[in-house]
Amino acid sequence: MNTLDRRTLKRVVAILCLTEITSWGILYYAFPVLAPAIMDTTGWAPSAVTGGFSVSLVTAALVGIGVGRSIDRFGPRPVMTAGSILATPAIVAVAYAPTYPLYLAAWVVTGAATSALLYPPAFAALTHWGGADRIRALTVVTLVGGLASTVFAPIVAALEQWLGWREAYVVLAGILAVITIPAHWFGLRTSWERADRGPAEASVDEHARAVWRSRSFVVLLFAMSAAALCVYAAVVNLVPLLLERGLSGFEAAIGLGLGGVGQVCGRLGYAWFAARTTPGTRSALIFGAVAATTLLMAVLPGPMLVLFAASVLSGASRGVFTLIQATAVSDRWGTLNFGRLNGVMLAPVMLATAAGPWAGSILAETLGSVASAFLVLAAFAVVAALLVPWTLPRQVRRSVPPG
Repeated sequence: MNTLDRRTLKRVVAILCLTEITSWGILYYAFPVLAPAIMDTTGWAPSAVTGGFSVSLVTAALVGIGVGRSIDRFGPRPVMTAGSILATPAIVAVAYAPTYPLYLAAWVVTGAATSALLYPPAFAALTHWGGADRIRALTVVTLVGGLASTVFAPIVAALEQWLGWREAYVVLAGILAVITIPAHWFGLRTSWERADRGPAEASVDEHARAVWRSRSFVVLLFAMSAAALCVYAAVVNLVPLLLERGLSGFEAAIGLGLGGVGQVCGRLGYAWFAARTTPGTRSALIFGAVAATTLLMAVLPGPMLVLFAASVLSGASRGVFTLIQATAVSDRWGTLNFGRLNGVMLAPVMLATAAGPWAGSILAETLGSVASAFLVLAAFAVVAALLVPWTLPRQVRRSVPPG
């Protein structure tokens, strides 16, 4: 595994900061803002519209295992560049799909591109290249990426009001292409040492199989998936919740964007937090915080400024959850086979992430309000926190936090 010198690592971190904030803003956070307009113009039910987005995330989960393996073998440059190229026409296809089946098909292609653009491939790159500085590098990229909703939610809302949702997606597709294609191709031109080459290949494969067959790895999949279901159902259904509380569409978009500010605030102290806690302690604390802030959003009726403050708190717990997710495998089993193991771990997590928006909509329709759905979602994060002790391999369970 080749660790980069600090100057080169800083350059790679800067490139990934740029591409992650752009990719998250366009591929993920644009949808919650545009979804009400999509429903209004197409006449499709909320669960049907949200279902397309969920299909995209399911596709990303399934393709993500292969993406992780490809990054281990070939590095992030060709994989992330291909994702950028594929995403551009896919987004346009979502905007102009004339029928619901074609709308779903366009989201499938978007999901394939998403698997190569969001945090998992960036995390694999930084874990491979970062060495002892990997937590700092991961924190910086997620700090900037956490501003995606803050930057893009108001932009997307303004584009929708000015142009309409279809044309807004076309403009966003152009932005994605102009920024991420050259950034990935030219900015990630750095040597990559394959993790599974030469005579050690068999032992490397044996290590990967031993890890993902272990009880702690299987329980980790369940815990991370339960927490992810809560986190991503809540964030995608935050705009409907704020609309239910009486806010306007633009005010709700601002509320979503403020969650991004919270994500950044939450991540600022992660390196300090990680240095003083064990993997089990910090996982349990953050899953508990996710549950508490989701419950808070469910019970607060207003006013607007209080809801905005709650959105910031919810974003803070969501922001640290992303770093818990990013470091879960390396904290427990080291960096060998990280891309492959992380891809396997993220497959069910991404399925839960995909189910989240749809599940949130179905819960809201079944229970009669988005607030009631948030109460149920908080319970998933509680389950995740309770499972944490069983996610730890024996050697990690016995470790103590440094310093």
